[in-house]
Amino acid sequence: MTVSPAPGMPAPQGRYVVAKRRGDLVFTAGMTPRQAGTLILEGPVQSGEPLEQYRPALILACSNALDAARGLALPGESVCGIMSMTVFIASDHEFRAHSQLADYASEYLYQQLGDDGVCARAAVGVATLPSGAPVEIQLVGTIY
Repeated sequence: MTVSPAPGMPAPQGRYVVAKRRGDLVFTAGMTPRQAGTLILEGPVQSGEPLEQYRPALILACSNALDAARGLALPGESVCGIMSMTVFIASDHEFRAHSQLADYASEYLYQQLGDDGVCARAAVGVATLPSGAPVEIQLVGTIY
């Protein structure tokens, strides 16, 4: 099962879907911090900047991914757990706080789903991300 983006949700930037379901598992595409199709923050994360300034971007990217997963729930179903989250962070070469930035997304999932939002996680530093996004988040979850 696939989903077309609902109004207000990020639209795919190419030939892919925002989420795909197989049985009870749902896989999201990587989601950037876009609101109404526009990045709220651009450019790589800078090692000399306070981490807090990137919090809104992490939360929005995670929210977009969770919304994409929720978009595949049938009537009476819900996303009942997140199995895995991958957080990609475009940063300068001196940046070392990848896991601390990923904690913002982990905390968001916990606020949304409680213990079912606590998942396995990877925080990955990369040179660049699509459209100059500072972060991108991909989720694997369960629906029933």
